[in-house]
Amino acid sequence: MTQLVQLVRRNSKLFFKDVGMFVTSLITPLILLVLYVSFLAKVFKDSFALSIPSGFDVTESALDAAVSGQLFASLLAVSCITVSFCANMLMVQDKANGTILDITVSPVKHSTLALGYYVSTMISTLIICAVACIASFIYIATLGWYLTFGDILLIFLDIFLLVMLGTALSSVINFFLSTQGQISAVGTIVSSGYGFISGAYMPISQLSDVLQDAVMFLPGTYGTSLLKNHCMRGAFEALSDCGLPDEVIESMRDAVDCNLYFFDKPVSELAMYAILIGTIAVLLAIYIVLNVKKKPNK
Repeated sequence: MTQLVQLVRRNSKLFFKDVGMFVTSLITPLILLVLYVSFLAKVFKDSFALSIPSGFDVTESALDAAVSGQLFASLLAVSCITVSFCANMLMVQDKANGTILDITVSPVKHSTLALGYYVSTMISTLIICAVACIASFIYIATLGWYLTFGDILLIFLDIFLLVMLGTALSSVINFFLSTQGQISAVGTIVSSGYGFISGAYMPISQLSDVLQDAVMFLPGTYGTSLLKNHCMRGAFEALSDCGLPDEVIESMRDAVDCNLYFFDKPVSELAMYAILIGTIAVLLAIYIVLNVKKKPNK
């Protein structure tokens, strides 16, 4: 346990001391928030407004709350995964610069070393995502606050599970990397592609039928949907209180992926959590097996 604590402390300190890595991880979600607000907020608001039948008068704050909730959920869904990859780059850097050889000279088990990277990455990512979450809450409060205490708790649970997913996924992938070039290539692919395949940048409902069926096999899709459900629940209730029919509310939920359908069968929130937790468990098992089977360095 002492060795694990020391490794986690060492990895966390190196992450926050690496100005480039830390600033990139911190600035990325904040930049995404600014870009979302600047370029996507109006698009989302117009989309919601067009879905409202004529003759219904909804409050501006309820409409803004729906937009801000969608932006918030999309931002956090992407950041939890991409920041995990940035924070977990230390594992590859240690192999690239030979530091791992110095560490393994001491009597440290591979399992302890692997767990140290995992825990430190998760802690660092949670800190970054907490900052992004607070900034998003401030933005939401300026437009219209409809979140309940229960919603906030569920949002934090969603963030925690997505960070665990991102950390487990990056740990498995980074296990096979050993150079700076490979780090850059994987980071670029994840940061540019994950938002699209998870439904964060573009709702899954706007994709082709083939792609919609394909992304339903990806666990990140369900994590994004859970965040959208909990970030937008209060806004949808406010729109319903304005007199919008349940059919209109459900069509809105379908349009922003709050409702997911696996080959036309609705997926419940409980099932989404089960898929997310199950995937995390499988990835962690793979990561453990990889490190147990790993041959010792000569």
